[in-house]
Amino acid sequence: MEEGKHSVFIADDDLVTVTKMHHILEVQHMRKMNRQAYIKKLDKDRYVDLQTGEIKEFKHIENRSQSYNSLRQTFKKLRYLINNNFNGKGNELHVILTYAENMTDTKRLYNDFDKFMKRLRYKYRNESSIDYISVVEPQERGAWHSHLLLRFNDLSRVFIPNKFDKVTKKPIDAPLYEMWGNGWVTIKSLKDVDNIGAYLSAYLTDLELTEDNILSFANTGYEVVTREVDGQTKKFIKGGRLHLYPPNMNLFRKSRGIVYPERKKMKHKEVKKIVGSAKPTFEKTYHIETEEIENTVHFQQYNLKRL
Repeated sequence: MEEGKHSVFIADDDLVTVTKMHHILEVQHMRKMNRQAYIKKLDKDRYVDLQTGEIKEFKHIENRSQSYNSLRQTFKKLRYLINNNFNGKGNELHVILTYAENMTDTKRLYNDFDKFMKRLRYKYRNESSIDYISVVEPQERGAWHSHLLLRFNDLSRVFIPNKFDKVTKKPIDAPLYEMWGNGWVTIKSLKDVDNIGAYLSAYLTDLELTEDNILSFANTGYEVVTREVDGQTKKFIKGGRLHLYPPNMNLFRKSRGIVYPERKKMKHKEVKKIVGSAKPTFEKTYHIETEEIENTVHFQQYNLKRL
């Protein structure tokens, strides 16, 4: 599968799939559509080729970076969930839960998170229900930590202190640090982020370029991007973190109140009525070619806050 950022012409009467998530509008156009199934799955290891009747074995992957399409779909679903449920209101927070030690046990990560959420919900039991999206992030050294988006449904604004002594680093007023009990906790506001899905995806997929890893990525073809983080300009390897995710791992979890957006079919000229003469804030094209199918999928994203 090849991908690019060039624009693709979409005719007015072409049918597109539109996903509306608060102020984010995504348009998907497929040049060709394949509706025929060529295989039938028997179990996790085998499938039947329906054209020949042969039973064949699936090729299992060693890590998620070898299955780019699977990763792309996972992060696409995650961005949909984030942008449909979080839009930077005062009752939303981004919390990062880390470990003091080099913690590599993913089962412990999930168990510790469950305990943390029970404590948090108990604390706010008389004030608000809480919905969340929790996403795991791997570190180069093998450790894990969690990114957590919180929405306090019955509050218009939420502030949770996170104050520590500058010298001793001991907590002065840091309730989430005490609830977590495993290491550092960072709390970030989302009020100035106008595309939270893209913002968090960058955290999870891109790797900061440092003196320790620069030789590992030299001449690999990875794209290097520059961003401003906490007032400092830093360079990141786009997609450089993907190979750290083990296969078949659930990258994110969500509470019941977090829902997927509706997707609607409409003609492209109907989209133009919504966005007017505005240009997409993001575009990407995927070209897929196998023995059975050739297709070109084009995405356009409009940020209605920027119109």
